[in-house]
Amino acid sequence: MKRTIYLLLALFLASLSSGAQNLSLSTVVIDPGHGGTDPGAVSKDGKTYEKNLTLDIAKRLSDKIKADCPGVKVILTRDKDKTVALNDRAAIANKVGADLFISIHINSTAKSSPNGYSVHVLGKSSKKDRDLFAYNMDVCKRENSVILLEDDYTTKYQGFDPSDPESFIFLQLMQNSNLEQSLEFAQQVSDNLKGGPIGVNRGIWQDPFLVLWKTAMPAVLVELGFISNSTDLEKLKKETDRDKIATRLCTAFKKYKAKYDGTLSLDVEVPAGNTEEKVEVTAGEKAQETSAEKPAEDKKTGKPADEAVEKTVKDVKPAPAASDGVKYGIQVLAGKAKLTSKDKALKGYTPYIVDTGTIYKYIVCVSESVEEARAGLASVKEKFPDAFLVKIEGNSTKRVK
Repeated sequence: MKRTIYLLLALFLASLSSGAQNLSLSTVVIDPGHGGTDPGAVSKDGKTYEKNLTLDIAKRLSDKIKADCPGVKVILTRDKDKTVALNDRAAIANKVGADLFISIHINSTAKSSPNGYSVHVLGKSSKKDRDLFAYNMDVCKRENSVILLEDDYTTKYQGFDPSDPESFIFLQLMQNSNLEQSLEFAQQVSDNLKGGPIGVNRGIWQDPFLVLWKTAMPAVLVELGFISNSTDLEKLKKETDRDKIATRLCTAFKKYKAKYDGTLSLDVEVPAGNTEEKVEVTAGEKAQETSAEKPAEDKKTGKPADEAVEKTVKDVKPAPAASDGVKYGIQVLAGKAKLTSKDKALKGYTPYIVDTGTIYKYIVCVSESVEEARAGLASVKEKFPDAFLVKIEGNSTKRVK
């Protein structure tokens, strides 16, 4: 019964995101982690609370975005020290139709040596720990455990238990269309925080954070250093360093917006010390190096041997070979794992695959004509409700209205 409920919830949330085709990044929701009765992580001397650090950085980021991007509406899930349920944080973003959700946190461990920042998007923690989600589970349990402070959490979160690994199974269902954009923004954050007050880059991770699952738009959770590490803590306690962190986050936002909707120049100022090298995804999260396989063919007819696959794709033109020209198609999936052409997730389609270096994008109905590609959109959406039309140039794509 529990898994049935999870599936229905996942399908409902996916339907919310499927209708969002507005390409203008006009609203961003910034979520200062914890607050009120939930202090979050606490320094060893008991004097510094995560909830205060996240609120200060979030406010600074809000002010900077408003100043640099006057056309963008910025909403904070809390603007003072008050308790906000995880469910309500996501609900705020969903209600206003936000185009981006940024949750700000400070990390902590029992040991004092770990330090640095990390960026998280929704997903299972790693392939090798798929069954128990043991990888990075301590962080997930800590960030999700705030729901236990709510009297009616068993009703509000449909039985989700942050201390039970089985409760994370339903998050596998939410590898939705927002993953691509979430990873795009996560990479900008990871790149632009590099060289700042918190010097160590711990990479980009996929993790089952409940607040990210509940949002119906691209969303990231940023851990801005370790309150349990003396070096990170000293930086975080300084107002000037918190302002530098907020500036770098703002730069990441502006670069993402420029790429997302083209309304800002890409030549935004990068804080001193930043390097533009490509972010290195943590080893546990690297994409599978599975080579694509060509469907088996009947030697006489040259048609796919699998009759079921043939019927499924009979109205779809094969994806053309890669070339340098501009093409158009319908993107159906995006993710870090490279799928074979026979993977069930592709539902019988043989896709054109765009490798961005960070994720793989799976595109069908590829054509040199935008009108011809668009003609297949209604049919493709019957199997992939979140599918959308894209323009393909080399190893990059851009959504087309």
